[in-house]
Amino acid sequence: MGHGGNIIQELTTDHREVDEMFEQIEGLPAGDERLRKLADQLTIELVRHSVAEEEYLYPAVRRHVDGGDDLADREIEEHAEVERILKEWEGCEPGDSRFTTLAAQLKESVTSHVRDEENRLFPQLAAACSAEALDELGEKIRSAKKTAPTRPHPSAPDTPPANKLLAPGAGMVDRVRDMITGRGR
Repeated sequence: MGHGGNIIQELTTDHREVDEMFEQIEGLPAGDERLRKLADQLTIELVRHSVAEEEYLYPAVRRHVDGGDDLADREIEEHAEVERILKEWEGCEPGDSRFTTLAAQLKESVTSHVRDEENRLFPQLAAACSAEALDELGEKIRSAKKTAPTRPHPSAPDTPPANKLLAPGAGMVDRVRDMITGRGR
């Protein structure tokens, strides 16, 4: 899928890519060695996406949407739950019985989160921001994903300014680890 456009278009494209990865995972038999590679790719995408949302989407929601603080806080709590599942899933091999259970829990959590964003948060943000502001946020999201971590870090800060300061460093370390291990290729 092509990336680009405003923040809502960018994040919605990410959501569809994640949907496709879940379908690929569900299409393979339990224990299939290809599951680890797909799980790693899905983890990379979800972590990068979450970090970018926490850096730019949720601060914009807090600034521009009525009741934005509560909405952003709930979304960040959902990210924390997804990250805890990802961290546990990272330690499982496809033949492990927990692998399938955690994949199902992850899909349920992510699907619920995406539905809420697309049906509630995105329309409210679109109504509250100019087209130019949404386009600028789209650029910031794409930039943040390039330097974001690729592995779950459940204890890392998830709100500005600490997350914006620490995420690029964690991202660099994660990408070096990925390069050495071949993860995500």
